[in-house]
Amino acid sequence: MYTIFLGAPGAGKGTQAAAVAQELNLAHIASGDLFRQALEQGTELGRQAKSYMEKGVLVPDEITIQMVLARLSAPDCETGVILDGFPRNLAQAEALDKAFVEQNKAIDKVVYIKVSEEELIKRLSGRWICRRCQTVYNIIDSPPEVRGKCDKCGGELYQRPDDTPQTVKKRIEVYFAETAPLIDYYARRGKLLEIDGKGSVDEVTRRIVAVLHKEEFVTR
Repeated sequence: MYTIFLGAPGAGKGTQAAAVAQELNLAHIASGDLFRQALEQGTELGRQAKSYMEKGVLVPDEITIQMVLARLSAPDCETGVILDGFPRNLAQAEALDKAFVEQNKAIDKVVYIKVSEEELIKRLSGRWICRRCQTVYNIIDSPPEVRGKCDKCGGELYQRPDDTPQTVKKRIEVYFAETAPLIDYYARRGKLLEIDGKGSVDEVTRRIVAVLHKEEFVTR
């Protein structure tokens, strides 16, 4: 099963991709992790990516695609994969499909975790982080016992500049502008599964696993 997870910032895409991968015993490939590993290991693709990142520009699609395809060739990906953070745009989706056709593979399903813009803003703008131990809190869902202070180490809590309500709204607008064509691309191919992202982490995980199990059974 080759599955892609899509979701706006704050939808819980990364958390759910990791949880579902563990539940279904599939490899979890997060594009952000691939970049970090490539930089740490000093691979050729890592060096190429670093040259763009140091200039403050986006890493070209072809480098990102090569990095993902190299990871997909690993033995632990033979039984299936959950892709998290890739593809990010239509060009990457088309390149992935082309590469998969050459390998007699195909993306089976695309899980789109749908959360209202109001809920996304509430989740992200309520996020605070401990300066000392980096524990994450949310003043709405998981607040600290003492306001502004970490429960674990007593460190000061702060809000990242990109988690303010104004910045969060802009991030969400950019995401939907970039991802709307991607959602349409997979919907037209009958691969898109819209999942309600409201509720606890466990509730949403159960929802996704149930749908994927059903889809796998129908396909077979």
